[in-house]
Amino acid sequence: MDRTNKILNHHLFIENLEKNMTAEADRRFCRHDMAHFLDVARIARIINLEEGLGIPEDLIYGAALLHDIGKHRQYEEGIPHEQASALIAPEILRDCGFDEKETGVITDAILQHRNSEVISERSLRGVLYRADKASRPCFACKAEGDCNWKEGRKNREIVY
Repeated sequence: MDRTNKILNHHLFIENLEKNMTAEADRRFCRHDMAHFLDVARIARIINLEEGLGIPEDLIYGAALLHDIGKHRQYEEGIPHEQASALIAPEILRDCGFDEKETGVITDAILQHRNSEVISERSLRGVLYRADKASRPCFACKAEGDCNWKEGRKNREIVY
C-alpha cells in the first residue's frame, strides 16, 4: 500500500480534492470526496476478493482514489469528470511509482467508470464501475427524493 499512500500525499491529489470539496460545498447529493473514494476502493476490494479476480490492491485503490478527482472541472469547464480525472491521474500515478502499463490500466478504468457496457467485465474497469454505483447509500440519503438517478438504479439495500 506504499504507492496508495503516496497518492494521498501527492500535491496534485490534495489540490484537486480540495477543489472538489469547494465546488461541492453546497451539494445536497452524493459528493466526490475522500469518503466516496474510500467507499469505492473498499467495495472494489470486496468484489475483487469475492470474484477471485486477483487485481492488485494498489491498482484498485489507485483507480478508486482518482476516478472522480477531476469532478470540479466538470462544474467549472464542462469537461466530463471521467475525462478530467483521466487527465490528472497519470502524473500522480507515475510520481507514486506506478509503471506505464499500470498507469494505462488505471486511466482506462477511470475513463470507463460511467460506461455501463463494462458492468460485467472481470477487470479493473468492471470492478470500478460496479463499486462506484454500489457505493451510493440512497437508502439513507435525505435528498434521495430529489435525486435524478432512475428509480431502478438507486441503492435501497446494503450489498457490500
